[in-house]
Amino acid sequence: MSITLLATLCLASFLMTVSTYADELGEEGYADSNGVKIHYVTAGEGPLLVMIHGFPDYWYTWREQMPALAAHFKVVAIDQRGYNKSDQPGGVENYKVDKLVGDVAAVVKHFDAEKAVVVGHDWGGMVAWSCAMSMPDMVDRLVILNLPHPNGLMRELANNPDQQKASAYARSFQQEGAASALTAEALTFWVKDADARAKYVEAFQQSSFEGMLNYYKANYPREPYTIPETSLPKVKCSVLMIHGLDDTALLPGALNDTWQWVEKDLTLVTVPGAGHFVQQDAAEFVTRTMVNWLTQ
Repeated sequence: MSITLLATLCLASFLMTVSTYADELGEEGYADSNGVKIHYVTAGEGPLLVMIHGFPDYWYTWREQMPALAAHFKVVAIDQRGYNKSDQPGGVENYKVDKLVGDVAAVVKHFDAEKAVVVGHDWGGMVAWSCAMSMPDMVDRLVILNLPHPNGLMRELANNPDQQKASAYARSFQQEGAASALTAEALTFWVKDADARAKYVEAFQQSSFEGMLNYYKANYPREPYTIPETSLPKVKCSVLMIHGLDDTALLPGALNDTWQWVEKDLTLVTVPGAGHFVQQDAAEFVTRTMVNWLTQ
């Protein structure tokens, strides 16, 4: 076999692997959010369940949870705008939280549903909290992974020097030109599995680094940190929170008092030994906890 033919076959095999790994977990599609295409992968049948990733991530972060959840729900894992195969509009204003909430609402509408279970991690958690507060009739139940309620995070930023120090990365992301320092390879620092890391590199290569950091520029609090005078509306649905206690960016002190900001039951599960990406650091435990809570 010639070297040229061997190289061609290897390339074809790689492309086939890249193009079909989504098929192993579900079917791909797109929802329209006021002209912005939102890419998703869906599997299963039943009540709608929408999963929203954070930074730096994409729909594939839910790969360990999707099969088990798809046995009970129609699972839809999205790429948020700016990431992977979703559209990447320019301008900080296009990444404000109301736009991100609108993307989730568009996905729910795309599947002809009136409401959905909404699951979010990191920035996806912020979007999920915001969906529940601004569109309570759309959110059946809420599952949040490693993103404290906005009230708790603001309180800690205003009063806790350790959280202020832990949020230094966010302040750097808000600076002009910060995206130029990012690379697809560097953003995969947290992905432990080699095969998964290759998929992440590909996804980040076709993402917008400016878009990624616009989440911080448009929505993350800026110094001087203060507690807002206007209170957020209470969350009206049942809430499950799962928090890896080794998270170095979002410290667990912000979890305190969450029960004051929800009207129904709150289940808080902390996971020692797991970090920020708890859905992968403790994948089996997180999957089991989510399925048990959502099906009880």
